Amino acid sequence: MNLADSFADVSRFVDIRRDIHAHPELGFEEHRTSEKVAKLLAEWGIEVHRGIAGTGLVGVLRQGTSTRSIGLRADMDALPLHEANEFAHKSTHAGRMHACGHDGHTTMLLAAAWHLAQKGSRFDGTVNFIFHPAEEMGKAGAKKMIQDGLFERFPCDAVFALHNFPVGEVGCFALNEGALMASSNTYKVTMHGRGTHASMPHTGIDPVAAVVALAQALQTLVPKTIASTERALLAVTQLQGSDAPNVIPDVATLGGTVRTFSIPALDRIEERLRTLAQGIAQAHECTAEVSFVRASPPVVNHKAEAQFAAAAMREVVGEDMVTDDLPAVMGAEDFAHMLLARPGCYAFLGNGDGDHRLDGHGPGPCIIHNTSFDFNDEIIPIGASYFVKLVERWLPAGA
Repeated sequence: MNLADSFADVSRFVDIRRDIHAHPELGFEEHRTSEKVAKLLAEWGIEVHRGIAGTGLVGVLRQGTSTRSIGLRADMDALPLHEANEFAHKSTHAGRMHACGHDGHTTMLLAAAWHLAQKGSRFDGTVNFIFHPAEEMGKAGAKKMIQDGLFERFPCDAVFALHNFPVGEVGCFALNEGALMASSNTYKVTMHGRGTHASMPHTGIDPVAAVVALAQALQTLVPKTIASTERALLAVTQLQGSDAPNVIPDVATLGGTVRTFSIPALDRIEERLRTLAQGIAQAHECTAEVSFVRASPPVVNHKAEAQFAAAAMREVVGEDMVTDDLPAVMGAEDFAHMLLARPGCYAFLGNGDGDHRLDGHGPGPCIIHNTSFDFNDEIIPIGASYFVKLVERWLPAGA
């Protein structure tokens, strides 16, 4: 029997997921969500540890005598978006919504915890259910959990995480054995000049011209810096000059994002960006101030753990529903910090390649970070089954 069948009465978890969806909380503000998770874990007899990186928590379930352990992680935070949906469980907070499916990720891990806490569950060792705050918006909740002693307090031989994604059929899995997602980094260059009236440019120093020149130069930075065999991205997404059409300002800025699949590539891009900014500033008689923030490193799966995860996936959904060589995507994920600290694997769970719900306002998309997004409840038992299978295979009873 497919393990997902054991979650046939999935309505209890759908209700949990929709309640969390209706009450979204931003990073490090997940007080209600954290309390709800803690209460449910405690009801099921799972040891609960709160206050890790503020609103983060870990549920610990031990069985048998083995010293082996595994970490399973779910993110809890929402996004600062105004929800466009009109269904009954839409966000009750204007300007906040679960547009990335973290409500579903939390619920899948809760469903797995419930299953593993039942009498008759077969595993030997310790399971750490990691509920991770502030994954979004570069807040680095995972890094802060690690700094708060996550893996010293709750040893994990390996860690695993899952994210819903439009990668194909509902319930399919996708991963690879190396870099799966890019690093996420932001930059901002501030050019300082000397303001004047736009009709008398010779009396000032124009920082807008310097910003425009830098923006043009940055368009070719990656191909001139990174080998064509390696993927990287630099995007200029912000330009700001004067607030008035007839004023040359004292200051102008530009900013954007950089994505890479390796730290050496990131180092080269940052170095080149700083060099260009200073050189162009000097050519325009300006001074340049450069801020470069590394929000999260690349998500790099460990080969052995990725192979282990793929085998567990195949037991849950079958060979044809697992892609183990997915090309890396330019999105980023805070779980990368955990993969730097412990072996593990991050993977995608297909939420469908089309629309997965209907309400009075028509179909909703499966694309995350969309104001009409809603998590596909059909995949709750599939994701939960995967987590359970990981535990049973990593901590085999009677081994």
